[in-house]
Amino acid sequence: MEAYLLDWLNLLLRWLHVITAIAWIGSSFYFVWLDNSLVAPTDPELKEKGVGGELWAVHGGGFYNPQKYLLAPKVLPEHLHWFYWESYSTWLSGFALFSLLYLFNANVFLVDRNVFDMSASMAGGTAIAFLVFNWLIYDAICSTIGDRPGADRLVNLLVGLQVIVSVWAACHLFSGRAAFLISGASLATIMSANVLVWIIPGQRKMVASMRAGQAPDPIHGKRGKQRSVHNTYFTLPVLFAMLSNHYSMTYSAPHNWVVLLCIMAAGALIRQFFVLRHKGVYNWWYPGIAVALLLAVILWMSPAMQSKPVAAVAPSPSAEASSAAPAGDAVAAGSFAQVQQVIQARCIQCHAAKPTLMPVPGKGVLLDSPEHISQHAQQIYQQAVVQKAMPLGNMTQITDAERAIIGKWFESGAPVK
Repeated sequence: MEAYLLDWLNLLLRWLHVITAIAWIGSSFYFVWLDNSLVAPTDPELKEKGVGGELWAVHGGGFYNPQKYLLAPKVLPEHLHWFYWESYSTWLSGFALFSLLYLFNANVFLVDRNVFDMSASMAGGTAIAFLVFNWLIYDAICSTIGDRPGADRLVNLLVGLQVIVSVWAACHLFSGRAAFLISGASLATIMSANVLVWIIPGQRKMVASMRAGQAPDPIHGKRGKQRSVHNTYFTLPVLFAMLSNHYSMTYSAPHNWVVLLCIMAAGALIRQFFVLRHKGVYNWWYPGIAVALLLAVILWMSPAMQSKPVAAVAPSPSAEASSAAPAGDAVAAGSFAQVQQVIQARCIQCHAAKPTLMPVPGKGVLLDSPEHISQHAQQIYQQAVVQKAMPLGNMTQITDAERAIIGKWFESGAPVK
């Protein structure tokens, strides 16, 4: 019953997170498009009012005429719509989901002792520190350099270097799956903190100045614009990092930090193409380079490339002692007895009525009897052989030979005798 309720909580939190993310990204993309699509007004009355750009659009059977003022209207309307709850709701729901899945099961989801040996509590604390310190470093870069004239390129370069170092560090501390997610969550935290700490407070100060009959300080608009631009380029990399946990071929690849950085760079380049396109500039170099990066990653990660001979690495004593894989023709046979032996050595720690590595059976899936193994044969094959997503972080050190046993067994019809 507990596992069933946890699955529902996982589902509902994930659904909420996706809904709020759509609302936030949608409004963000719309305003980037709007800002880049405005044209200078020709109507003298609009110029007199201080309108610097306008746009006519048709949607849903109606006509719309958004107008942007150079600084602010001469008379501030009583009602203003603020865009911030979408950001806060997205981050809060995402952090709740991260806590439920990763922090409460840090030993299972965060720790891969083949990457870095640490306790569950240390892993959870390090993950939180990653979110906090990435924001503090980013904010320090923007706050100390960002206000200088012509400093945007330097700021962008330093932020790019920060992302590279952060991704490398995450992939050398956490399991691959967790490293990708934490890298994306760090960028998402920066995005939401930009809204909370700079964009909305800056807008409030401008509104307060106007209501007091004072000229607003344009520095608030400049700072908000800078952070907003960063947010739009972070969006597609964050989306990939959030989706990557479904595709173990990316986070389990050798040098997975390079894979993540290449795909993040491709996302930023694609976003740049659309930003320029909104201005009427079609620069196909950006999507061309993005596609080339993706194709290079796909080729590099392909089974043909990964199967090339590499230097032999001696197995750890624990892996050698617990190895369940028979050798030679036994692998080709893939009998049910061999499959049971592999599952007992590599899977039962999480998929038993009383698991030793998790508080409840993983996904409610039990593999502690022939009947249960037969019932979940398709999932076992998909997760352990095709996607190689299980065991999580390969904490039980399953070998390729053992995966081959499961594969042969399933392809022969998954017999249980």
